Amino acid sequence: MIRRILAILIVLALVGPSAPGWASPESTFVEVGSAAGSAFGTIIYAPVKAGFCILGGIASGFTAIVSPRTAGKVAMASCGGSWVVTPNVMRGREAPMFVGNTSPSRATAAR
Repeated sequence: MIRRILAILIVLALVGPSAPGWASPESTFVEVGSAAGSAFGTIIYAPVKAGFCILGGIASGFTAIVSPRTAGKVAMASCGGSWVVTPNVMRGREAPMFVGNTSPSRATAAR
């Protein structure tokens, strides 16, 4: 009986501390908290972003009368960017992009 217990303790001592390579060093509570915050943040953020995109689309329509090229930039700025709050945003590892990228290479590709 003592040999069996000793063998189990030795196996647990050798196998227990090794974590799989894919395991995150962060705690489970941080993972769960940032995932929950991400979901709740997206519920609030997505309708605001949709409203901004709709208003940008309307503004883009009026801008197209005068300058179609600028209208494309307005549309990309208002509807581009991030639409969800990711766990990395909640952890502070990346910033949310409310306004999209309007670089010349994107404006040319959108035509």
